[in-house]
Amino acid sequence: MPIFIDAENFEYFKDVLARYKARYGFRLYHWVIMSNHYHLLLEIQDPRLISKIMAGINKAYSYYYHKINETSGYLWQGRFKMQPVQKEDYMIACGRYIEQNPLKAGVVRKAEDYPHSSARHYCFGTEDGITDGDSHYLDMGHSDNDRQRAYRDFLKDFDKEDEVYFEQMEKPVGYQAFLDRLVKEKGRFIPRRKGRIRARI
Repeated sequence: MPIFIDAENFEYFKDVLARYKARYGFRLYHWVIMSNHYHLLLEIQDPRLISKIMAGINKAYSYYYHKINETSGYLWQGRFKMQPVQKEDYMIACGRYIEQNPLKAGVVRKAEDYPHSSARHYCFGTEDGITDGDSHYLDMGHSDNDRQRAYRDFLKDFDKEDEVYFEQMEKPVGYQAFLDRLVKEKGRFIPRRKGRIRARI
């Protein structure tokens, strides 16, 4: 059932994301807030903090939701899903998968028409206060206008590989060397403690 109902709800959740970005120093490259769930493509120095970050974000919004609606109980069903994604080649594809959510749900005709995602940041240069630029976006043209036009075209494409890679939600995506640097700990994939432990995912 919907837990983001009106514009105020969406804006409040964006404020929560901004606060937690400032607190934990993660970068947020692509995101979407749907009526009953959300997706974030973020980068953090220590992936072991992800549970604390997600718990804090969900708790902050739950408190706000229950306060304004005079309700109680859990808003989120089950444990959140986390999927490590290699930045090279795969990050922007994951971003497209995320930003196409409203299009696939039939909410809008074009992904960039949806006001509660990072699509407008890339398609029109709209500053939303939480999106950190995807470095792959800079390779899409020599000027802002060129890149925005190219990204709008990029969002129109439907890639079956994207669906296979990202619909499973928790299976890591990347080259074999990237996958070899991960280990499963408490049900989550994180960088191995030995070797290239500073590799970002």
